[in-house]
Formats: sequence, C-alpha cells, structure tokens
Amino acid sequence: MSLDWLIIGGGIHGVHIAARLLGDATVAPDQLRIVDPGERLLARWRSHTATTGMTHLRSPSVHHLGIDHGALRYFAGKETSRTPGLFAAPFARPSLSLFNAHCDHIEETYSLADLHIRKRAVNCSLGHDKVTVQLDDGCEMATQNLVLAIGSSEQPRWPGWAPRNDPRVQHIFGPDFDGWPSVQQTVMVVGGGISAAHVVLRLLKEGHQVHLVSRHPLRQRQFDSDPAWLGWKYTTTFSRAKSPEQRRAMITEARHRGSVPPDVARALRRAIARKQLAWHEGEINQVEAEANRLRATISSDTDVSADRILLATGFASHRPGGRMVDDLIASASLPCACCGYPIIDSTLRWHPRIYVSGPLAELELGPMARNIAGARLAGDRIVETAGPASSSTITL
Repeated sequence: MSLDWLIIGGGIHGVHIAARLLGDATVAPDQLRIVDPGERLLARWRSHTATTGMTHLRSPSVHHLGIDHGALRYFAGKETSRTPGLFAAPFARPSLSLFNAHCDHIEETYSLADLHIRKRAVNCSLGHDKVTVQLDDGCEMATQNLVLAIGSSEQPRWPGWAPRNDPRVQHIFGPDFDGWPSVQQTVMVVGGGISAAHVVLRLLKEGHQVHLVSRHPLRQRQFDSDPAWLGWKYTTTFSRAKSPEQRRAMITEARHRGSVPPDVARALRRAIARKQLAWHEGEINQVEAEANRLRATISSDTDVSADRILLATGFASHRPGGRMVDDLIASASLPCACCGYPIIDSTLRWHPRIYVSGPLAELELGPMARNIAGARLAGDRIVETAGPASSSTITL
C-alpha cells in the first residue's frame, strides 16, 4: 500500500491530526491510514481514564479533537441545559462521557475506524522518495509523509522499590492492569498527582480503606502548566531560546508535575479531615510480603500494611517510541538534543518526510506539547505545510 500520509499512533494526537488532514487539508481518505495496535482508536485513552474514575477533564471545553474551537460546545447543544454535569466550573471543563461521545462523533464524521490498521509499527526506513513502515505482521506500507504521534503511555514509571513479580503490586497504567479490588480491602496508592488523586477518590467511594503515599505535599494547580503558554508572550520567549538545553529547562520549570486542580484538592482535604484517607508524605524504602498482606516502610519511619499497592506514578520521562524510533534515528541520522528528544523545525518536521507530535514535539511546542492543547497546536502546524515534502534543512 502506498499513501500520502501515514500516522503512527491512534491516541489523542493521532486522531486529531487525522481529522485535521482530512477536514482542513482535504487529504483523500484512501491516502491516509492510522497504525495503532489497539482494538479501536483512543483505546488506551479510554482505558486509562476509566481506570482512574475521573468524571471531568482537567482541560477546558475548547480543547478537544474536533476542528473548530467551539465544536465540543456545539456538539453538546441543548443537552447542556437538559443534562446537569456536562461541564464543570471553572473553564467549562467537559465531562469525560461528553468528551468521549464527541470523540466518537469525530471518528464517525471522518470514518476513521475504516482507516485504522490494527497493527504495531516495528520499523521505519527512509528512501529517496518515500518512508517505508514495517508492521508486526511482516507487511510493509510506503508513505510520502509520516507522522509520529507517539505518546508515553506504554512506558509507565515503576519506582525502584516496587516488586515486579507480585500481582498485589500493579501500575494503574500497566498494559495488563487488573489490580482493581473486587472486595473491600486496604489499598495503598502511591503518587502525588491527579491520577493518584482520582484513584483515591474512586476507592473511597467504593468503600475501601485507603492510604496515599506521596513524596511531596499536596500541590494545587488548576492546569498542568500555565495556560499563558498558549499565548504569544511565553511562546515567543520559548522560540527565541535557540539552545535545546534552554528549552528543556523552560519546559521542566513550566510543568506542574504531581499537581491536582482545586476541586480535587478540596475532595482530598475533606477525606483527610474526616479520617477517611490516611496521607503519608515520604519515600517508600522497601516493600515486604508478610502473611497475606504487604508492608511498606516509608522514609518518615512509618510502616503501612495493605492488601495491595496501586502505583499512580505516571510515565517515564525518556523519549517514547522505543527501538523503532531508536533505529530510525540511527539509520537516518536524525538530529536529537542531549535529552534524547528530536530537534525539529517550526513545522514539526524532523526530516522533510517525517513529522512529530506529542512528547516528540515538545522542544518546538513547549510544555503544552503532550496534552490535548498540544495536539491542536501540532494539527495547526502540520496542516499549514501539508503537501509535497520540501527539501528544507531541519534546524532548531
């Protein structure tokens, strides 16, 4: 199969970019495909958000997968007045059910399920006039333009102390997560960010005894980075920083990692005040199995006993894409910064035929690159240059 556009990754970024290419750049549907191993597009997004028990997004309603900024509010239509809870204050944050229904609408509008190849891309090689992508079933696809819309969802971060061979210790974003308690238990949740908070609140609602272990105090932030990063002031300052190291430092400083929005913070504080939730601030030093339970020793000289431990510790910070991206970098001599992430141009090109989105684009898009707003930013840039690849030199 020979295509104009091939997108690797069927998550938030891949689906939005596909919709933009079809709807804005008028790419013919038979010239575009999305490669993703999930049973359906956005499978990992749906699985992860369902696991945490979140009810509303952290992002405002203008951040969605449609083309027009007001598309989600328009989609909600009259249901906004009929159905309470579709949007939460502040910033009209959509409910997860509404957001997912709108995603379904986008997929149906552009028949994206018909363009979904349910395979894993394992190798990419650059030719003179095309990029060849090999799938895990041995088939090959050729494309004029490749978009690497790869996130970090396949690299959950495991702390060094966490045993990998005990089914009672699981990462909530692990590929085979089945650690949700089916009977009333004592559960230790490890993590200090919004995912850990949502998991705690879900467990409390279901009647479990919960301990939350975090390395830091409660950090309250409305968003995971300042919304001003979507405006000209911050982005201009960022674009003027020519050194990848400078940009990496700015990204690190701008991100509010391990933070929770005010409404979630209030719910946690209420649970602590009512003694429904036990909060432990410190680092876990070791975990030992004793009888039918697990005992964790925390740096604050505290021992906590639990039936199971759920890790909500986010994702590893190294460059996503694994061996496929590693081999592509080596074979095509693609430029990378000291942190390992791509050095790309303002159109998100890593090579005249290769575009990136998500984490791979953050040295160009900044701290918003990974989230829904970052998908929209990437869509803007890619659509602007959609068409025959140029021979421009890739510089920062």
